[in-house]
Amino acid sequence: MTNPTFPFQIRALNTDPDTAEQLCTLLIQTVANGESVSFMHPLAPEAAAEFWAGSLAAASRGERIVLGAWQGGTLVGTVTLLLDFPPNQPHRAEIAKMMTRLGHRGKGVATALLQEAEQLAAQQGRTLLVLDTATDGGAAGLYEKMGYTLAGEIPDFALKPYGGLTGTLLYWKRLAVG
Repeated sequence: MTNPTFPFQIRALNTDPDTAEQLCTLLIQTVANGESVSFMHPLAPEAAAEFWAGSLAAASRGERIVLGAWQGGTLVGTVTLLLDFPPNQPHRAEIAKMMTRLGHRGKGVATALLQEAEQLAAQQGRTLLVLDTATDGGAAGLYEKMGYTLAGEIPDFALKPYGGLTGTLLYWKRLAVG
């Protein structure tokens, strides 16, 4: 997808070596910046590579969609749409691992990724999206601007990359399926 409003291209990612390397770099940079995306600092390149290999393998099985925002040959952001849910939840998907390269923040990357993930979720017949974001330093403002409703906060949910606990904010959004 190319949106004329944004100077980058969004597409589903695959396992080619350059993409895998750039995903690892983005994840390591995000964790080093203190953001809560399930990993502790310092994040070893091997652990980042193992995570992305598993995530992209799940995408190849249709269990998720990993999207990337590209500016030229540089991966500037990513988000994952989780689709693999139990039989009683075929209407639901989850937004996960939203990350934007530090130098590209505030330029609409996350907004464009989220819009594309929502469109793909609707195309998959999903009518409810859920997500969580860290209380400390998370993207609550973005999600609220994009129409997500705060369901609540769980205190002391996870460790921050450099230690210490942070809560998580739970959000949901209904999608129109057309």
